[in-house]
Amino acid sequence: MSPALALRFALREMRGGLKGFRVFLLCLALGVAAVAAVGSVKTAIETGLAEKGREILGGDAELRLTYRRATAEEMAEVQAAALRVSEIVDFRSMAVAESRISGETERGLTQVKGVDSAYPLYGAVELEPAMPLDDALAMEGRPGLVMEQVLIDRLGLEIGDEVRLGAQAFELRAALKAEPDGVSAGFGLGPRIIVRTEALGGSGLLGEGSFYESSLRLSLPEGADLDALKAEFEGAAEAGGWRWRDSRNGAPGIQRFVERLAAFLVLVGLAALAVGGVGISSAVRAYLAEKTETIAILKTIGAPSRGVFMVYLIQIGLLTALGVILGLLIGAGLPALIGPLFADALPVPALFRLYPGPILEASLYGALTAFLFALWPLARVRMVRAAALFRDMAAPERGLPSAGDLLALGALLLALVAAALTFSGAPLLAAWFMGGVAAALAVLWLVSKLLGRLAASAARGTLPRGRPTLRLALASIGGPGGETTGAALSLGLGLTVLAAIGQIDHNMRSVIGEQLPQDAPAYFFIDIQNDQLGGFLDLTRAEPGVGEIATAPMLRGVITALDGVPAAEAREQVDPGARWVLSGDRGVSYATEPPRGAVITEGEWWAADYSGPPLVSFSAEEGAELGLRIGDTVTVNVLGRDITATIANFREIDWRGMGINFLMILDPGAMAGAPHTHIATVHAAAEAEAPLLRAVGPAYPNVTAIRVRDAIDRVSDGLADLASASRWAAAAVLVTGLVVLIGAAAAGERARAYEAAILKVIGASRGRILRSFALRSALVGAAAGLVAIGFGAAASWAVITFVMEADFRFDAASALGVVSGGALAALLAGLAFAWRPLAARPASVLRARE
Repeated sequence: MSPALALRFALREMRGGLKGFRVFLLCLALGVAAVAAVGSVKTAIETGLAEKGREILGGDAELRLTYRRATAEEMAEVQAAALRVSEIVDFRSMAVAESRISGETERGLTQVKGVDSAYPLYGAVELEPAMPLDDALAMEGRPGLVMEQVLIDRLGLEIGDEVRLGAQAFELRAALKAEPDGVSAGFGLGPRIIVRTEALGGSGLLGEGSFYESSLRLSLPEGADLDALKAEFEGAAEAGGWRWRDSRNGAPGIQRFVERLAAFLVLVGLAALAVGGVGISSAVRAYLAEKTETIAILKTIGAPSRGVFMVYLIQIGLLTALGVILGLLIGAGLPALIGPLFADALPVPALFRLYPGPILEASLYGALTAFLFALWPLARVRMVRAAALFRDMAAPERGLPSAGDLLALGALLLALVAAALTFSGAPLLAAWFMGGVAAALAVLWLVSKLLGRLAASAARGTLPRGRPTLRLALASIGGPGGETTGAALSLGLGLTVLAAIGQIDHNMRSVIGEQLPQDAPAYFFIDIQNDQLGGFLDLTRAEPGVGEIATAPMLRGVITALDGVPAAEAREQVDPGARWVLSGDRGVSYATEPPRGAVITEGEWWAADYSGPPLVSFSAEEGAELGLRIGDTVTVNVLGRDITATIANFREIDWRGMGINFLMILDPGAMAGAPHTHIATVHAAAEAEAPLLRAVGPAYPNVTAIRVRDAIDRVSDGLADLASASRWAAAAVLVTGLVVLIGAAAAGERARAYEAAILKVIGASRGRILRSFALRSALVGAAAGLVAIGFGAAASWAVITFVMEADFRFDAASALGVVSGGALAALLAGLAFAWRPLAARPASVLRARE
């Protein structure tokens, strides 16, 4: 049979409509839509970040410093290379004001940005009421400031009220609605305030050793060579502690977060496609079973097996194209249409339109999945003779496809895996994820077979004796041609993803909330000046309810070399999990003796009177990931000065202890003469927290208090958002599973009608038959839920134990919900397609089977 003739047969047979392929199309469209939607949103955000890179960064390029501002010589060098330069300072502080609501002095943690008259170089600051930023920050009378509405509400203020930052009073001129470079600022513990940098001169917040960052934003000539400028400034950066960023990746943290989240969500979309594949396979098998007579006739009149196979392969190809198009219309079309309506509400810039990359990727995944799962049932058309096909109506013939078909299946599987590894952006994660999905499907299949055997055995045993409803349900589960396998596979994988996300969410909240140490401090106080430390300690110790107080000198430094290898070069050679150590600045301290409770794992601490070359104590875990050993050197740039210290010892650090911990602690001589401040942790009873803050605030206005619980709540809110996004992705898998489940129930409606007719003839009541249908559906759903709990718990245990390095705690409530949900979903699907078989008259059903 020629391909043209096969196409004619395929099109002619499809004139009857797509009744047998509704589940096929729905499963494929949902999976493709999930992958296309995630890819489209990811690309929209990446495009927005790229096209608005200058606005996000605040310039064509940025040079950032810690603990100091650029010198006159450095500023002149930068100005010589740029058209315009804007200097920014950024730090945390406490906003203090008299509340119009409570009538009391209120304090709120805030992230302060000091700007000059050139700010912003690109984009515009949006204020309410609308006014130019220059007017809002004018220095006439009291200098002006603008702050986010959430802080205005928290402090109970109105426009025109006085707000104090440190020792300086400001006038609130407007609410800050949007800042063009807000995305690049990253995670902040408090709402934003913007003031003129020069107005901070009398605040006491930018003194020597105070923790702040300064940035030089550059507006460059059109066509400027960013790589050449980066190379030119990197030498100066290593000498002066500068860090370079440019508009090609203005918000690298956001970019990495979007890429990793999208990689995970795309993999969940692939899980939806895998579940859909089960439905595709079931739909093709059911469709071909109905076409048994047609296939037999074609073979009887001389059509070769290859030709018959080609006819139905063409049909599957056409339906796959239709399903992929439907999925793309939903997954790529809807974001392009409605995305612009919500783009302004997103926290990151996004340009929604149709992007060819996600469309092609989703199409490839959809096509490969459809043919992979359809080829096995299709192969039976070619390998079974016409006479056997007539007998297949009574007993499905079993057997493996031919070697050629198995090779084609292997090629499709390898192509799907290769596509996932290539396009996911996280090949290791993709490999583990796809391995987990394959293992889950395999176990679910084995469980369905085991459940069938156990049910068949139990139906013949003593358990259902005197319980005809239970016997009927067990016999049906264990009988040939049942729906157990399809239901277990379709529902089980969706529930597995949902169970894993539920367990991870519970454990993450437990890590952040319940698993905090009982003696976690109430506050971190930062920017305590050297001459304030004694008075601060006396004041806090005198407050009722205050317990242990710990202090340490604090500086910030940038690691510029590891054992002589520049940090930029070393970053590409170390464990990916430790690259964060070489990105940005890190806390540095000095001490004559080890911190209390520190465990030295290797090496020795220096003597209290040590006065030799600089030595450093390094975190053991991060040191191992960086490949460091005792005697290696670490070069740290502190306040523009490079300090090369030899590693004297490694020590264990428990970052979850919420105490004062530093990645690096140097000997005191190494920090001699370096301006610095102190950090303090203060333990206090809950009722003592507010009085403590009221006492410290007026006495030390430059000191910033960070309430530990508030910081934890900010992190918890972020985790809740991540869990919500993951649950929506899991819902796509679950919805696809429900579609497959409903399809399997619909496909078995004819068999249930025949079964009900036989049972009625031998005297069974409608109620008993209905209870039997319901019981077997619930048992299969509950079994799928139990397997899902096992796999979900194993996956979440691995994430919590090896990624989060926390203790895993099984959440029984979440697990019970998964089992109950599985049983309920299967029950409802089974009952939905039980009414018509029950209503059918036995005589008409039995005559139709003659």
